[in-house]
Amino acid sequence: MAPYQGSGSVATKGTWRRSVSIGDDLADARRRAGLTVSQVSQQTRIRESIIRDIEQGDFAACGGDFYARGHIRSIAGAVGTDPAPLISEYDADHGPVGPLRAADVFEPSKPIKIRERRSPSMTMIVVLVLLAIIGYGSYRLVSSHHKSSPPAATGSTTPQPSVQSTPPPSPSPTVAATPSDVVIKVAAQEECWVLLTRTSDGSQIFMGVVPAGSSMSWTEKQAVSIRLGNPGGIVLTVNGQRQPIKTVLPVTLSYSPHAGSSPAAQPSSG
Repeated sequence: MAPYQGSGSVATKGTWRRSVSIGDDLADARRRAGLTVSQVSQQTRIRESIIRDIEQGDFAACGGDFYARGHIRSIAGAVGTDPAPLISEYDADHGPVGPLRAADVFEPSKPIKIRERRSPSMTMIVVLVLLAIIGYGSYRLVSSHHKSSPPAATGSTTPQPSVQSTPPPSPSPTVAATPSDVVIKVAAQEECWVLLTRTSDGSQIFMGVVPAGSSMSWTEKQAVSIRLGNPGGIVLTVNGQRQPIKTVLPVTLSYSPHAGSSPAAQPSSG
């Protein structure tokens, strides 16, 4: 193909200098070939915006001299013009080709930022699940604490045990007492915490909550002490006789076996 003579050029001592810019030469050649910028872009795989910039003499978007020379060759080949004079003109304006590093070939001069796409919905789901687990655990902890603590009577200053050390036995029917036994029965109209111990050595017979609407009874052959957390909410019977309790505050009562029908009781508040 004969060199295009439309633009003036001067050759001295092997150096090629053109009087028309590289972009003007490429634009003129494209028009003579009857091609649009879009068609040249499809043939060369170079973005239309870069082709327009090159035709305007702006090589900044090419990403460096190496890529600029490659774009000039590709566009010149697409529009049917010789790229060699254009490359020589580019080298004269921007400097000759220096030693090429592998990094210049495989890495663009302008790093490409890749935005990582994250799913906000998945993050939100994980947060909601964690909050639900924490809330449920807190609810179970508070619920267990309330269930294990005995109810405190209004105005009581005596601390009550908050942990039930022994599980309450199933309500048992009243056992017929012998003359040397003491039979104690607690019928709970309201929930009541009860502590039953032997007076002689303080050993524990029972400690727990008698639920409202239920009753419990014990038969012992020695003196006992019974501590009631809610005396106003229960009916206390000793050897079949109802015991009058004239306080709503926690109270401790003592009973001993007897041979008669009247129980011996030594109430002590506190």
